[in-house]
Amino acid sequence: MTIRSLIHEMRPRLHRVVHDSAESPPGSSDESESPCRWSELPEELLREILTRVETDDSGAWPSRRSVVACAGVCRGWRLLTKEIVAVPEVSSKLTFPISLKQPGPRDSLIQCFIKRNRTTQTYHLYLGLTNALTDDGKFLLAACKFKHATCTDYIISLRPDDMSRRSDAYTGKVRSNFLGTKFTVFDGQPPNAGAKMRKSRRSSHLVKVSPKVPLGSYPVGQISYELNVLGSRGPRRMRCVMDTIPANSVEPGGVAPTPSEFPFPFRSPSKPASSSNTPPGDLGHPKDSALVLKNKTPRWHEQLRCWCLNFHGRVTVASVKNFQLVAAGRETGQPSQQQQQRNERIILQFGKVGKDIFTMDFGYPISAFQAFAICLSSFETRIACE
Repeated sequence: MTIRSLIHEMRPRLHRVVHDSAESPPGSSDESESPCRWSELPEELLREILTRVETDDSGAWPSRRSVVACAGVCRGWRLLTKEIVAVPEVSSKLTFPISLKQPGPRDSLIQCFIKRNRTTQTYHLYLGLTNALTDDGKFLLAACKFKHATCTDYIISLRPDDMSRRSDAYTGKVRSNFLGTKFTVFDGQPPNAGAKMRKSRRSSHLVKVSPKVPLGSYPVGQISYELNVLGSRGPRRMRCVMDTIPANSVEPGGVAPTPSEFPFPFRSPSKPASSSNTPPGDLGHPKDSALVLKNKTPRWHEQLRCWCLNFHGRVTVASVKNFQLVAAGRETGQPSQQQQQRNERIILQFGKVGKDIFTMDFGYPISAFQAFAICLSSFETRIACE
């Protein structure tokens, strides 16, 4: 039997994933009642198959959806698939839901686009599957705008039809102030959801405690807009402070926090959740050394008589919403050529290509969720800045 026929036979089982939940304790799952013969493959053979499915890009092997189908066969296949599949930083691919919280690739940008629905005040993020600016894409995240008396909330969810903060699809939110000039990004997953340290009553030694990870809103970034002295002829001036990402993450060898999996309810509450590479109870960097993103300086175009940015064909419509973000350089005297190149590397770019269609391209060290949250802030009207 060929690999293609093997994957083809596994696809119907994609909708029969065995979940690690409190309702299905060990020993009572579906795979024990109706065992799948594919789950009995030797681990060495299975690892070789999944490795070739994951790494081959020549088109001779199944498409990306088959990698997810492999994870849906049984628990053993799922664990092995998650072990083999590389994070977006390395593979430049978004495979599992947790990929939306992991940093993008270092040497390229993941191309996405946002569709806006003015009637329902919703925004859907899609992964671009081709180089076309308006392809069908693969759905990633959804957001809905809720206007209050003193602020505006953009609720971000994994499902387009479920915007409840009590839902297991809740991912985070973006909240603006009354003027729409300052925004706070909240993550539904704690940035350091691990064991905390406390002193034991019987001794002076520190004891690890692994509490359950609650669902909520945890501030992970701030976005501020300033007065644009160029008016409508230039892009907005914005500044983003990413509290959970160290400033040295953009340096050679720098590391950004990379969550491993979603906490409860996406996993069993009996297992402590580990959400990042940083030590438990610590973000890994002082608050004053958080990564700061700023607008890339536009250039004056003599023929068009306006300030322009080079989006390399990814933006086709002039708009005040268009922007490119780069890392803000540190005040260290005259920067070297390598430092200037790093400071000019685009981390996030956003621009208009249609009436309600916008491209969103992001890379290391921010994630798809963080990039989407920053772009949502650009949809808010702010008379104070324009």
